[in-house]
Amino acid sequence: MSDMVYEPYADVAYYTDVYQGTILPADNIKRYLTQASRHIDSLTYNRIVGQGISGLTSFQRELIQEVCCQQADFEYQNREIFDMILSGYSINGVSMQFGESWNVTTQKGIPMRRDVYEQLSQTGLCCRLLR
Repeated sequence: MSDMVYEPYADVAYYTDVYQGTILPADNIKRYLTQASRHIDSLTYNRIVGQGISGLTSFQRELIQEVCCQQADFEYQNREIFDMILSGYSINGVSMQFGESWNVTTQKGIPMRRDVYEQLSQTGLCCRLLR
């Protein structure tokens, strides 16, 4: 029995050449793309894992790859905040809250820019009722 290695939905070449990403450090690109792909799996109820990305339409594949890169950038840029386990704090009358805001949504415990989640939703894979 061979072990399958999980491959992110966007690879390093896609991130640098197609998406033209410059935010992720070269030695961590695959790590963040893999993490973003795992989060996409959660948000899409593992529908992509079930059929493989090649089983999607070209429109869906393009959106998934784009969202993967955007989410990887977002998670890298906000890694210190996401590493905090507190939902909010207050020190000397100054408070900070984490969670829903005008431009960030949290779905299934995964923070994501709201516009990126809407892009992911265009694939039709985020609907819980879909079979």
